[in-house]
Amino acid sequence: MTRRAGKKSVARLIDRCVREGLAIEIDGLGAFQLDNEGQVVFQASNRTTVFIAYAKEDRLEARRIYRALKANGLEPWMDEEKLLPGQNWPRSIERAIEVSDYFLACFSRRSVGKRGFFQSELRYALDVAARVPLDRVFLLPVRLSECEMPLEIARQTQYIDLFSDWEIGIKALVNVMTRQPKPRG
Repeated sequence: MTRRAGKKSVARLIDRCVREGLAIEIDGLGAFQLDNEGQVVFQASNRTTVFIAYAKEDRLEARRIYRALKANGLEPWMDEEKLLPGQNWPRSIERAIEVSDYFLACFSRRSVGKRGFFQSELRYALDVAARVPLDRVFLLPVRLSECEMPLEIARQTQYIDLFSDWEIGIKALVNVMTRQPKPRG
C-alpha cells in the first residue's frame, strides 16, 4: 500500500467511525467530530493537559488527584487511565510528558528514595522543562506526605503540600494551571 492510499484509508476509517457515533480522540490534542454541515472535522482541545507522575505505592493518591483535576475542567494524564494494551508505553509516556502543559510530580516518603519509573519520568520532565520559557510554569511538585524534596527541585521550584490540607492544595494547583494562558505553542 502506498503512503497516499494509506492516508486515504485512515481518512475513510475516521469518517466511518465518526458517522457511526464512535469517538475518535487524539489524546490531549482533540477529537474528530461532525460539524454543522455534516462534515468530519478535527476539533482541537482547549483543555489544559497535566501529566501525573507517581510511584506505584502512591497510586490511590494519584488517582484522587486525577479525579480532582478532571472535575475542575483540566485534562489529566495518568498511565492507568490512558495507556492502551499493546502500546509502546515508554514512548507513550515520553510523548505525553512532551505534549502536556504541566508535569505534576507526586513526592512522598515512598517515592523520593525509590528507584524506578517515577524517577525516570521526573528526569525526562526536567529535560522537557529546560526547553520551556523561563516565565512559564511546567513542573508542579506536590508532596503527598512529609518528605525530603530532591535538592535540584527544592532549590528552584516551590512545591505544594497536599497532606496538610487537601482542598487548599488542589485549589492552589488548579489556580496555577488556569490563571496563566495555556502554555502550548
